[in-house]
This record gives sequence, structure tokens and C-alpha cells, in this order.
Amino acid sequence: MTVRIHPTAIIDPQAQLADDVKVGAYSVIGANVVIGARTEIGSHSVIEGHTRIGIENNIGHHVLLGGVPQDKKYAGEPTQLLIGDRNTIREFTSVHTGTAQDEGITRIGDDNWIMGYVHIAHDCRIGNKTILASNAQLAGHVHVQDWAIVGGMTGVHQFVKIGAHAMIGGGSALLKDVVPYVMISGNPSAAYGINSEGLKRRGFTPEQIMSIKRAYKMVFRQDLTIEQAIEAIEAAMQSDAPNASAMRLMSDFLRTAERGIVR
Repeated sequence: MTVRIHPTAIIDPQAQLADDVKVGAYSVIGANVVIGARTEIGSHSVIEGHTRIGIENNIGHHVLLGGVPQDKKYAGEPTQLLIGDRNTIREFTSVHTGTAQDEGITRIGDDNWIMGYVHIAHDCRIGNKTILASNAQLAGHVHVQDWAIVGGMTGVHQFVKIGAHAMIGGGSALLKDVVPYVMISGNPSAAYGINSEGLKRRGFTPEQIMSIKRAYKMVFRQDLTIEQAIEAIEAAMQSDAPNASAMRLMSDFLRTAERGIVR
């Protein structure tokens, strides 16, 4: 099948576009770009830098992918942006390549829903099946794990980690890490229980959800230090082996939290 490119689009001859890629009017694609099959790109979008995009992505109008990092330390290194499969990236979103001060790669996984005007800065890592609502702004080196939801107009400080299945309310300000499963909201942000409804929709059993609630209380309701909370969760895992893996996600995350956690 042939590549479907609007006659006003500008495609560098060195760019690699797979079969059935669609490129809208006035879009620009640079020399070091690779785009997988059945991906569609709207009008007026710019894809540049060392950017690799997987299959069946839907990229909206006026999107910038692979832009130069907004980091004064960046000195022209050939850093990358890697995007997986089946992502939706809506209008006016910007995603920059990585920097040499990190691994040099900004990563977006598979099946993510990224709404309009979102910014994903250099060296961010977005997992799979996340939702970033309109105007969410992620500073450099932010990690968003699988299934997390970031509400609209939320600002995320650099190096913050958002755990899997967490849910961030709109208009929040995140300065610390967000524990998996937890609902966070506000400025300053605070924890408001676990994302029970989201877990039900994803197939978590009632027993797993109850175990996660137990672990939540250890971290957020018992005045324990992070180290004490980890010990308490691991003790609970030993007495509740069938649901230990659900709780382990929290204890493993707490071991890697470097900025402290939102409580």
C-alpha cells in the first residue's frame, strides 16, 4: 500500500514512513524520524529530532514531537524520543527528546490517551494505558507508571514519580512522588484514599482491593515513617499470600521514592 501524504506536507527524504502512514496538510517530518504502519498524523504537526513512533498511533493537529529539550545543559546531543503503539496524542501537545544528563531518551509506551495541550518534557517516561488530561504539564525526568491518570491543568515537578493506577485530580500541583493506587488532589496536594473504582474496572478482585486498602492505611493513617510502612506492608504480605502481589507494588515503590511521597 502507498503512504498517504498531503501534497502540502514536507517530508525529509531520509525519514522512514511505513506502509499506510497518513500525513495531514502542512505537517513537517524530519530526517531522523521513523514512523510505524497505520499511524495517522494531523495537519500542521511537526515531528523532528531522533524520533521513533510505533504502529497505529493517532497524532492530532499542531502536535510537536521530538523537539529540542528545554534544558540549558542541552548541547545538541543526538538524544531520542521513543513512542510505542496505539497512542492517541491530541492537538497542541509537545513532547521533547531526552538529555545526556539522563539516559538520553524520552519514552512513551503503548495505548496511552494524551489530551490537548499536554506537555511532556525531556527524559520523561510514560508507561502503558495512562491518561493525561488536557493541559497536564510534566517537567523533566517525570515517570508515570501504567494505568495512572493525571487530571487536567495539573503541574508535575521534575523527577516526580507517579505510581501505577494512581489518580491525580485536576488542577493539582505535585512536588513529591505519588504511591500506586492512591487518589491525590489539591495544591498543596494530599491523599484521599485509593482508586477503588478504577481498580474494579481493571479486574482487581474485592480481596485484592481490601488488601490494598489495608496497605494504604499503613502508609497514610498510622503515622508510620516510610521505612516502618514498608515493614508493615511486607508483614501483611506474608499473612495474605494470595494478594501479596497487589501490595508489593506499593512496598516496591516506597523503596524507590526519592522525593518523599504525597500524604
